[in-house]
Amino acid sequence: MTDSEWKPKYLGKSVSGPISEVELIPWKDGPVLITLDCTEFTTLCPVTQQPDFGRLEITYIPREYLIETKSLKLFLQGFRDYKGFNEQVVAHLADVLFKRTQPAWLCVEGFYNRRGGIGVSCRCERGEKP
Repeated sequence: MTDSEWKPKYLGKSVSGPISEVELIPWKDGPVLITLDCTEFTTLCPVTQQPDFGRLEITYIPREYLIETKSLKLFLQGFRDYKGFNEQVVAHLADVLFKRTQPAWLCVEGFYNRRGGIGVSCRCERGEKP
């Protein structure tokens, strides 16, 4: 896909999420470190079915593609009903995003709100660390 062939599916359009995969933007400008701060992330505890609220940081070095941010927002909405422990969710997101975007390196960090006085933070990396 070239820059001239890229036509956004979601950007600038009304979409009632969620979507099944993030949209990609062609990238040819060399290495750059990108951090996406996703402040409103929710999943479900697989045992209690209660919501786990948190924040994600997705940091990556693209090769050929950037993550289009509106599609990322819509993609992450799909996790509202996803049942998984915090650590599993972060590892799953790292796997899915790494496979889809094929960056040189990717890191997903989850910072979950405290429940019962305990907060959970976890980090999952894929690819060659810079």
